[in-house]
Amino acid sequence: MSSTRTFIAAGSIAIMAAAVPAQAREPFTDDVASRTQALALLETLNADLLSHPSATLTLERWCGDHALAGEAKILARRVKGQDKVLPDEARQTLGIGPDEPVRYRRVQLACGDHVLSEADNWYVPSRLTPEMNQILDSTDQPFGKVVQALHFRRQTISADLLWTPLPKGWEMDAPLPVAHKGALAIPHEVLRHQAVLFTEGNQPFSLVVETYTSEVLAFGRR
Repeated sequence: MSSTRTFIAAGSIAIMAAAVPAQAREPFTDDVASRTQALALLETLNADLLSHPSATLTLERWCGDHALAGEAKILARRVKGQDKVLPDEARQTLGIGPDEPVRYRRVQLACGDHVLSEADNWYVPSRLTPEMNQILDSTDQPFGKVVQALHFRRQTISADLLWTPLPKGWEMDAPLPVAHKGALAIPHEVLRHQAVLFTEGNQPFSLVVETYTSEVLAFGRR
């Protein structure tokens, strides 16, 4: 009986440990080694996003791989009351006329307490199913998950690092930043992608602008 209780207790502790997100390691510090780590991580995330059609699923993997939350699940938090008009030139990108209805959705993609991305999304409802439109209108589910059945592909228009921890040419002779004591100051916005989503039949149906935040590095330095 004693050994059984010990086994159950050990199992319970293991389950509890797995449910609790790992504590952040040391924060990034203001020195070249830490800046190099931050740059490598941003470039890794950038490459991962560019090589997969769904930013939501990519962020979900990133969250799990870096123990940012007890459960690696991305939640979309709708931001209402800030509708943006689709730029005129974007109608040509989406292959629609001036009178074609377009809907706008702004969300924050969060994993646990960390808002990893803030996304603006203009989409053509006539190119989605009625069920997809109903879900998008009435819930906070991530866009990428809702439209998965379209077997969509993603064409990136631009991918820009908004913050570079090291100066251009750092690997050659460009002066390296002077080290300072304390945490590295990381701006809120670190990476931005603009992309068009296409259906399996190669029909464009969504224009997205995704801005990734410093929270993608919230797990700290090695």
